[in-house]
Amino acid sequence: MNQQPLINYLQKVLPMPTEKAEQIASTLQYKFVPKGTFLIEEGKVCDTSYFIAEGCARMYTNDMDGNDVTTMIFSNAMFANDFYSFFKRIPALESLVTMSDCETFFISFEDLQRNFHTIPEFREFGRMMLINGSFALKQRMLSMIKQTGEQRYAHLMETKPEIFQHIPLKNIASYLGITDTSLSRIRRDFMRKD
Repeated sequence: MNQQPLINYLQKVLPMPTEKAEQIASTLQYKFVPKGTFLIEEGKVCDTSYFIAEGCARMYTNDMDGNDVTTMIFSNAMFANDFYSFFKRIPALESLVTMSDCETFFISFEDLQRNFHTIPEFREFGRMMLINGSFALKQRMLSMIKQTGEQRYAHLMETKPEIFQHIPLKNIASYLGITDTSLSRIRRDFMRKD
């Protein structure tokens, strides 16, 4: 597969010369991943970081009552990983499963460490990824406190409309922190507005 989506993403996160982005991209390997494949399994150490060039995946765990709760949704042009497990080398607390066939590029923990030590732009890219990830987590946390279910749904429709083709509504509802019934009502209300 063409590495252009990965190169574009690298340059979006950290503006850099194309040849540097191509150098970094060349350290990741292509992998087609079929729908329903576990990229990370709860209880196992995450050894690989994936860039999803095309496709959709969801990260989830179970609450105290055993209910499946979606904690993150990854789609086109996103890195998908349990960074805490990956960098701390501890068992993951969540699982990551593909919800569609995915075109991915991946890098092992060892190769990523080598990049950090040999490619200055990669170090800076990693730093920006951590900053962006921390910001996104904070925004998500605040949205759960300050926004209605309708507002969170509208934002998801605006920023990741493609996920609605691949993620079951019950998983989207848990990601939004609302019930299936509430999501059905919100979707009906939105359809009426259109």
